[in-house]
Amino acid sequence: MSFTWPLDPQDLFVERYPQMTLGLPADEVDAVRAAVTEMWPDRPGSWVYEWSALATRHAEAGRHRLAAQAYGWAKFPSLADEPKRTALARQVEQYALAAPDFPVEFERRTLTLPYRSGEATLPIHLVAAPGLPADAPVVLASGGVDSWKTDLHGMWEQLALALPVRLLLFDIVGTGETAHLPMTPDGGAEVIAGLVSFARTIGNGKVGHFGISMGGYYSARTGLTGTVDASVVLGGPVERSFAQGRGFAFGMDGIVGNALGFDAMPSTAEREEAFAAFDLRPLLDQDANGPMLVVNGTEDVHVPLEDTLVFEGRRGTRVELIPDTGHCAISRFDEAMAVIAPWLKDTLIG
Repeated sequence: MSFTWPLDPQDLFVERYPQMTLGLPADEVDAVRAAVTEMWPDRPGSWVYEWSALATRHAEAGRHRLAAQAYGWAKFPSLADEPKRTALARQVEQYALAAPDFPVEFERRTLTLPYRSGEATLPIHLVAAPGLPADAPVVLASGGVDSWKTDLHGMWEQLALALPVRLLLFDIVGTGETAHLPMTPDGGAEVIAGLVSFARTIGNGKVGHFGISMGGYYSARTGLTGTVDASVVLGGPVERSFAQGRGFAFGMDGIVGNALGFDAMPSTAEREEAFAAFDLRPLLDQDANGPMLVVNGTEDVHVPLEDTLVFEGRRGTRVELIPDTGHCAISRFDEAMAVIAPWLKDTLIG
């Protein structure tokens, strides 16, 4: 199930420009920005058309990594229609072509995991520094509702090269290559529990979980329940984000509605009913958490500051706020990584 909704594409450039230019040359992003005048139709001047045209030029020149990045923006922000799903398929193709030139070891696998009294199948990526021993710890890692495992490859490379761990990359339910499973708190947690069990069999048994944005919601769950040996929550919504009366910015209402499995824009009442189940207050009231690191920017327009500050004073928990940056500290990401990577190494390796 999916739907399109009224969305000014220029608003997306306003918010996501720093993220876009992490993986693509600024002049190319600027050219697409100047060309795009509408969001959903697949024709000259539309978001998917202009980003796909850039991707095609890179693909034809053999620049497969850049092509994958551009197709990643073509399918952004949601798999709401067929052109977006086509762009995702082309992104995966170009990413696979780029993989032999990655400076890290890379393996793509398909796993079948327990899910709602049955099974669910999803692709994962395993990434590690060259020559990493087989008995290294494993860290699960994911993005959120609109930035997925393939989109964030540069970040994963940086982390893999900085840490003696193997990264297990996946898309949270309702998104990316796991969009066939609607985003629910328990369903998502069940899939992640299966990934944790698998991860304990392919390394030395130690497992961490690094979640970004909505992925941070799920890493907060694994951290608060002590399911993993180390949990990093970067810009994760946990409580106030799901309160009644919360609004959305930059098209996030439609992005979230698609991830939740609606086939039309949900009403405020429908969205609030779905969101109520995500509230982590019952887990926050317990004292079962493992080691946790909670990080975000002070100027986040999506996740209230309270969802980071609520972790202050918890046992085994470190909270870091990065000033003068927004959601997931994306414009000062090197500073966030300078906190996250050493913490994960100290916690999982010692």
